[in-house]
Amino acid sequence: MKVIMLFVVSLIFASPVLAEDYEKGPNGGLMLDVAGIDAELLTSGNTVTINVWEPYKPNPIPTKGYSGAVLIVGGPGRETVQLTPSGANSLKGDAKNPIGPGTTVTLTIKTADGKSGQVKYKTK
Repeated sequence: MKVIMLFVVSLIFASPVLAEDYEKGPNGGLMLDVAGIDAELLTSGNTVTINVWEPYKPNPIPTKGYSGAVLIVGGPGRETVQLTPSGANSLKGDAKNPIGPGTTVTLTIKTADGKSGQVKYKTK
């Protein structure tokens, strides 16, 4: 019984460390794999930008035909922001409030090929 309890406790403490193991994107943002692409999160004030890259390569992927949304949780509450294509390889949207450190941003994205996925970031 003690072995099982020790195992469960070790998983609880290990999970937060694994959840924040991000790659650094070409623009310095937090990057995670989702729906067959690498999605780089950048925030500035109220603006959320997701840059889309080829997996494991810094080659941009055009976002024509992509759709997405982010759920922002932190500070004053929860907010869903729709993202629209912006520039060559970005999706962008504006929140009502500034996005500060420690905010959880959950991205839901659908590619032009119809692949979809969801990832969760914790801003730094």
